[in-house]
Amino acid sequence: MAVFAACGDVSLSYGMKAVGAVSLANWTQAFSAIFTPWVAVGILLLSAFFAAYLAALSFADLTYVLPATSLGYVLMAVLARFLLNEQIPVNRWIGIGLIVAGVGFVTGGPASSSTHVEKREDHLATSGRSVAGDD
Repeated sequence: MAVFAACGDVSLSYGMKAVGAVSLANWTQAFSAIFTPWVAVGILLLSAFFAAYLAALSFADLTYVLPATSLGYVLMAVLARFLLNEQIPVNRWIGIGLIVAGVGFVTGGPASSSTHVEKREDHLATSGRSVAGDD
């Protein structure tokens, strides 16, 4: 997920810098930007991120999945620095380091709480539906 998100964001940034400034007064330019190659690649990559995000949410808790996606910030900053030649000040790198440390704390636990799974199984059992999802 992190790779799709970071690469998608960098592609969108590169493509939109080529398109130029877009404003509400000229919204048609924003619509036509969708069809430029780098913006289109960014949209496809972010669509892949969204599909992976949905898949992860199907078996893991949101409080586990969402912080794990923040690792994409690190990759995005590195890609922006070397591919887009953005200058990243020290305070942003410190902030990125704090994000990484926070993700380390969150991902140290289980991906899914047992109460989440038990509640789903109880709900399915009382509604007469199969736990295996074969209905």
